[in-house]
Formats: sequence, C-alpha cells, structure tokens
Amino acid sequence: MTEIEDSIWTSLPVPAIILDGQDKIVEINPAAEGFFMTSAKSIRWQPVWDRLAVDAPLEEALERAREKDAPLFVNDVDVGTGDRAPLQCNLQIAPLSGQPGHMILLISPRELAGRVTQSQSVKSAAKSAIGMAEMLAHEIKNPLAGITGAAQLLSMNLSQQDLELTDLIVSESRRIVGLLEQVEQFGNVTKPKLRAVNLHDVLDRARRSALVGFAANMTILEDYDPSLPLAVGDPDQLLQVIQNLLKNATEAAGKEGGIITLHSYYQQSLRVRRGDGGGRSLPLQIEVIDNGPGLPPEIAGDVFDPFVSGRENGTGLGLALAAKIISDHDGWISVSSVPGRTVFRISLPRAEKEMEDD
Repeated sequence: MTEIEDSIWTSLPVPAIILDGQDKIVEINPAAEGFFMTSAKSIRWQPVWDRLAVDAPLEEALERAREKDAPLFVNDVDVGTGDRAPLQCNLQIAPLSGQPGHMILLISPRELAGRVTQSQSVKSAAKSAIGMAEMLAHEIKNPLAGITGAAQLLSMNLSQQDLELTDLIVSESRRIVGLLEQVEQFGNVTKPKLRAVNLHDVLDRARRSALVGFAANMTILEDYDPSLPLAVGDPDQLLQVIQNLLKNATEAAGKEGGIITLHSYYQQSLRVRRGDGGGRSLPLQIEVIDNGPGLPPEIAGDVFDPFVSGRENGTGLGLALAAKIISDHDGWISVSSVPGRTVFRISLPRAEKEMEDD
C-alpha cells in the first residue's frame, strides 16, 4: 500500500477484511482486530468462515458476487466470532480493484451490548413513523373521499377547460389514497399460512399478471430448474413479493430492450448460519434479474429499509414489505447490483415430505 492507502486502511472506523479467491483472510484493519479480539498476524490466511458465524447464507452468495465481479449488500444479520456474542450488523462486500478474485468485506455493527446505537434509534424512529403514518392514513382517507366526491359533482356542470382541473383533483386524490393504502398494508401483513408451494406456479402467475399490465413493454424470460422441489410458503404472499420485484425491475429497465429474467435453481449447500453454530437450510432459490442501470450507490445498502427509495414519489415501502414477508417465511432476501445487471435473490426452505403429501 502507499502511505495514503495505508492511512485510509488503518483509519477505517469499521472492521474491514480482505479475502483471497478461496475466502482466506489476507489482511484485516485495526478495527477488525478489535472485532475479532486478535491480531492480524494470528488470523492471517485462515478461512474467514472458520472465524465468522453469520446468520445469512453468505458463502455461496460471496462466490457468486466474485464470479459476477459485483458488490453484495446484506443488512441486519447476526455476526459472531469465537470470542464474542453475535451482534446485529450490516455487511458490504465488493471486488478489490486490481486484485482478481480478492474481495473486501466491511462489517458495520448495528448494536452494542448495553447501549442503544444510532442505528437502533433510526430503526425505532422508522417503526414509530410507520405507526404514525398508519394512523394518519386512516384519518386522511375519509376527507379525501369527500374531496373526490365534491370534485366529481362539480365536474357535471363545468366547461372542458375547467374539467381538466376537477379531473386533476380526482386523479391526485386517488393517487394519495393509493399511497396511504400502501402504508396501511405495510403495518397489517398477516402471518403467512404456510403449506407446500410450487414456486414455478407463483412465478408464472406473477409473470402473466405483469405482462398484461405494468410490464407490457418488457421481455420476461424464464430460466427454471424443472426439478425444483416444493417450497414452504404462503403462495399469495410470495406472489405479492414477486410482483413487487417485477414492478421494480420494470421501472428500472423500462426501456426498449428492457429484459427481466426469472431464474430458479436448487442449491443444497445454502444454509443460514447463526452465532450459536446452528442453522437452517434454504436450498430453493428465486432470482429476479433486470438489465437496468443498477441501484443508486447511495441507497444500495439500505433498499430493504422502510422509506428508502430511488424513485421520485416512491414510498420506499415495497422492498421493506417484501423483506418482512420473506423473513416471516424463515427465508432470506438479498440484492447485488452493477450497471446492466441487478439481481434480487430469494432463498426459501424446502417443504418436508409430510407437508408435500397433505
């Protein structure tokens, strides 16, 4: 490293780890030495997954990010080491420039024992904001209905020029009601009614609905694993998630030549690891891939948080709702994005034999 690079590396306020092509630790910064409670010399060249226990299926996701030369963002996962209890963290993984196969992993703890961090305060504030928004939504919808009705009555005796104004009132009032209903929906999602689900049926329903509606100008390709087993899930809630991802992909790649790919496959080795050494298998994979410009870098790591949106007039609730539903399914959702290729990936558990027979 140059003197400036070395200064930046040692000054990073979050743990940073450089990994080689076999996921072995090449180097850690001083903040990571504190996180691991050991020196860089003692941990160097050890497999990173021998030293980190992460509540997310990162091994395979990291390898896919390496193959695609793309960054990976994972929010709100428990990260533990052999010497410390798990902490809730955000993870950022990116290719290391000029070092083929090497990746840099940044660990941003979101909570520390015995005190509330800024991130927890933000999360608490978001929860309070959602509660307030739900209450306001209920109170605002009634007067909006009255305004809409009054505008429609006025329009019965107006000239064409004035009709444009009443039409504007009606359309904007309905748009606001739609936004309010999204806020209400976010806070009122019921627990999923889990059963054995054919994921391809869900994908096909979502694709057909999209092609006759918001994605009429898009090409939606199917790349399915025909032998994919049944998943555990609520088909209606999973349909809602896929439709939301398709809508986002359409808005991102909504141009001539815009292409969305629905990809399914089985990945036996994909497991969620926890700090206590336990875990669960999430072998069923669904990916919604678009060829749009990619996520704005400033929000890429927070797209599953409420009220984070890269679109003008966006509520920032769609992906937060999707993450909530997948979490209720004991699944995992992640995103990787570079210009020309954004991949939203859902990992779900396989249905047990008894459930398949019901």
